[in-house]
Amino acid sequence: MSTDAKAPPLAPGRGGQSSEPGPAIRRRKASKAPYYLILPAIIILLVALGYPVGWQIITSFQKFGLMQQFGGSPEFVGFENYIALLGTSELWVVLGRSLLFCLLSAFLTVAIGGLLALLMQRVGTAARLMLQVSMLLAWAMPVVAAMTVWVWLIDWRRGVLNWLLVQFGIDAEGHNWLADPVTFFLIAVVIVVWMSVPFVALSLYAGLTQISGEVLEAAGMDGATGWQRTRYIILPLIAPVLSIVLLLQLIWDLRVFTQIKLLQDAGGVANETNMLGTFIYQLGVGSGDFGMASAVSILMLILTIGISWYYVRSLMKEEN
Repeated sequence: MSTDAKAPPLAPGRGGQSSEPGPAIRRRKASKAPYYLILPAIIILLVALGYPVGWQIITSFQKFGLMQQFGGSPEFVGFENYIALLGTSELWVVLGRSLLFCLLSAFLTVAIGGLLALLMQRVGTAARLMLQVSMLLAWAMPVVAAMTVWVWLIDWRRGVLNWLLVQFGIDAEGHNWLADPVTFFLIAVVIVVWMSVPFVALSLYAGLTQISGEVLEAAGMDGATGWQRTRYIILPLIAPVLSIVLLLQLIWDLRVFTQIKLLQDAGGVANETNMLGTFIYQLGVGSGDFGMASAVSILMLILTIGISWYYVRSLMKEEN
């Protein structure tokens, strides 16, 4: 007779099943842990963003001017600020100008960034390293420092651009490029694209490094040209990265402020070159009408949500 003790089998539960909780039950019990982990971040986000947005929403329904800044109680005016804004042509001109600038800058940035990403994939290690370091330096440069250099380049009195044109026989001495709204926005587009291309190029290059070389090699053996491989293989595979960088660029270029404000201070005509950011600044800080400025801010927030809604909805569909 064996003396080895054997553990008794677990008593079956109802229906002949083991009483030990299954994997699904264990997952349900542990499913609350991620929510507890992200709860501090959600609280910080609500406090940091919820209060300013809530203040702007409330202020947009009030008459909040200079008197209120010195302690006067704000007057509730309902939708009067929104009605007055929507009834003025200035808002629609600024809105159209901002959307045109946003679309042009964002698509140019993504196109140039994509070409640079493809270039980095094809050049040697030394050339790729030089490109990456150059773009990182341009991207890491503070906006005000970069704008100081750009303003010096296009300055109408002692700028490098006018000096170069004069050297080539073009009479551009003393020409103020910022006084004309068309050339003002062309310069602004160049500056914004120059500052944004490094982020897009490096992000897309990171996506390109995840594409298997065997897939591209097989397509080349099947006779696919470089354009066909880019169009039918590379672009579909990096589409998620491409869509998120395009969305970010649209949002950032719609909210651009520093570059436009510094160009206006350097010689631009504010009333003819305002975009949503500088228009809000002019209403609030310039005119002291924070109620109207808050109303424009809320309209800008709604527009930003509308631009990003398609991408958010596609993300939710993928999760489901």
